[in-house]
Amino acid sequence: MKRIVILGSTGSIGRQSLEVIEFFPDKFSVVALAAAKNGKLLLEQCLRFKVKHAFLADEESYKTYYREFKNHGILLTTGSKELLNLALLPGVDGIITAIPGTICLLPTIEALKAGKIIYLANKETMVAAGEIITPLMKLGENLLPVDSEHSAIFQALQGEKLAWVKKLLITASGGPFREYTLEQLKNVTVAEALKHPRWKMGNKITIDSATLMNKGLEIIEAHFLFQIPYEKIEPVIHPQSVIHSLVEFYDGSVLAQLGLPDMRYPIQYALTYPERFPNNLPGLNLTEIGVLSFEKPDYERFPALKLAIQAGKAGNIYPAVLNAANEIAVEAFLAGKIKFLEIAQIVEKVLNCFSPVKMDLETILEVDFRARELARKFIGGEHQ
Repeated sequence: MKRIVILGSTGSIGRQSLEVIEFFPDKFSVVALAAAKNGKLLLEQCLRFKVKHAFLADEESYKTYYREFKNHGILLTTGSKELLNLALLPGVDGIITAIPGTICLLPTIEALKAGKIIYLANKETMVAAGEIITPLMKLGENLLPVDSEHSAIFQALQGEKLAWVKKLLITASGGPFREYTLEQLKNVTVAEALKHPRWKMGNKITIDSATLMNKGLEIIEAHFLFQIPYEKIEPVIHPQSVIHSLVEFYDGSVLAQLGLPDMRYPIQYALTYPERFPNNLPGLNLTEIGVLSFEKPDYERFPALKLAIQAGKAGNIYPAVLNAANEIAVEAFLAGKIKFLEIAQIVEKVLNCFSPVKMDLETILEVDFRARELARKFIGGEHQ
């Protein structure tokens, strides 16, 4: 029986993780749940899974729901220190990190140090602090990827040697604007950007998918997870989202992992690794899908992807800067403060404000803060 904590239980990944856990009541128990501000759903989840420890990041939501949680015998907390404490609860075996952004950074690092398993569904953590996390992790032992693309690569690499790998091919659906011209992209709305053609995800990752920033973040994450140089990682547009990624070997063989675009498959693989158990999810029917197609990404229409690859190759603090600036720019777009194409423009402006420094955790946290502040100033027109 694995005792699990879910950071981000009310989001898309968190909800689907609970569905998977419910498939296997004899293999998993949920010890603690954390959410941003959806106290109503969080309470329902705690009662359903008999959870006694809960967390709300939003202080107002915490104040609103504290008494109700207490009446049910559930300890509700808030604040970054308490989130860390949640991840380090005694007896916890693994943590699903599914809160977007760098909020999961410290819990991830400290949980790895404490000998717990990280089920990584938060790519920003690895992007911002990959150089710090990599020495702490043993892929397949104390860290397992949940993202469908990295899960696919991890599965394709089972029994293989990294020295045999010629290339990682990370697939992308292309998002809702795959066929839009640059002119059309100038005036797309938030509602249009949130209509992903294949996946049901949270707002932030859905916008990242529309700009293709998400694929850039995944390339950086893949570099750190699999210790593969950027020159050997390539994005490819695959609109059907059936092939989740591929590994090409020097002998010419290419291994691909296929499945329906449903996050419950990679979530289950991570949680039950190295075993595979039957479930009640629908199977893949290739004859119904019919055609699998592939395209090269267009870096002119989707400059965020190019920026991410450049930041990854530059290394040092640049991936952290990229990630922080992008989070603020996406927030601004969702709030109607900037246009779609301005997301990448803001990120590029912020990246240009930084120079390489000596790397440590304190520096990364400081850089993350500074990049966010600069992004807000550019959005507010304080810098031109």
